[in-house]
Amino acid sequence: MVDLKKANLEEFLKYKTLYYDKIDFTVVKSSWDKLSTKIKLPFVIHIVGTNGKGSTGRFLSHYLYKKDYKVLHYSSPHILKFNERIWINGSDVSDENLELAHKFLQELFDIELLQKLTYFEYTTLLAFYLSKDFDYLVLEAGLGGEFDATNVVPNDISLITTIGLDHQSFLGNTVEEIAATKMRSVDNKMIVGYQVFDEVSKTAYKVKEQIKQQRNRDIEIIEVKEFDKYSLNDKFASYLKRNLHLVIACLNELKIPLDLKLFDDTPLFGRCQKILPNITIDVGHNPLAAQVIVNEFKDKKVNLIYNSYGDKDYETVLKILKPIIKKITIIELNDKRIVKKEELEKVIKQLNLMKEETIKIEENEEYLVFGSFLVVEKFLSLIGYDGNA
Repeated sequence: MVDLKKANLEEFLKYKTLYYDKIDFTVVKSSWDKLSTKIKLPFVIHIVGTNGKGSTGRFLSHYLYKKDYKVLHYSSPHILKFNERIWINGSDVSDENLELAHKFLQELFDIELLQKLTYFEYTTLLAFYLSKDFDYLVLEAGLGGEFDATNVVPNDISLITTIGLDHQSFLGNTVEEIAATKMRSVDNKMIVGYQVFDEVSKTAYKVKEQIKQQRNRDIEIIEVKEFDKYSLNDKFASYLKRNLHLVIACLNELKIPLDLKLFDDTPLFGRCQKILPNITIDVGHNPLAAQVIVNEFKDKKVNLIYNSYGDKDYETVLKILKPIIKKITIIELNDKRIVKKEELEKVIKQLNLMKEETIKIEENEEYLVFGSFLVVEKFLSLIGYDGNA
């Protein structure tokens, strides 16, 4: 058994629960109650949604940093290294600062809390501590909204990215239910970005009434209606440009002057990113993500390198991607949540997709690596990619 009071962060996180079947909000709440007596948080911008949270948060954080604000961007999961989850003033957090924050929490929390906190909850608390006395904390929700660990702190503005069906066992069985669960995390103001489903905007006003009745708090709703209003760098995929319009709406609310060129060098690791002239990686993993990828590769054929978690709608994902698939290769993953290979092969056969048994990269072929953070991480390790395109 690991001594949680003495273990370094890497040892500590190996002991923690990475995936769970239910959320017990009381554990992270009691932890935050203790931590809140020791630190003061900055202005909190909470990002919730199904797709686009990571790129929206990075665009916003990068811009704020370029404008000389002190900012921490918290996101998840990571691709190559844990430090990617906490981005501070232009760089991933250092190992040294992580250990200092970890040591502080170890000394602050009793052993019972240290044992109960999940991997994500503890990581969120590390981010809170590291953001103390900054100007902005850009906080990306995990899978949830209302009962997500990130919602344990009051938020000043909530950004609502595209919402669709995902994580139904936690969030609800319809788009309306999922949107409501996510939006009930709002404390003051929500800015609603691009949506595929009309139900999302309608749900925002229903949630506004719920919050007024239950919390006696009147929240403000701002809807972004135009998604071609600004001339943005053409190197960004169309869905990234839509996310940028949400970021710009937020900057307008913050009354921060706009300089579109400051977005151009935003690092967007794993978001429709060309790591080589013929290889694109994308950490999307659901039908919404598949739809935007198809749009980016329309009139092209790609060799798809793919796998999926068993609880994802991989059949619908592959149906959506079929028009752009030349061949598909299943990348082998050692994770109990991954769909059984024979189940995935069955869907591939039903869709009449040509299957390649092994990953072979040829210069005259185009490749798309898609399916999840885990898929991208495994592929990058296979080709020895170190994070530099």
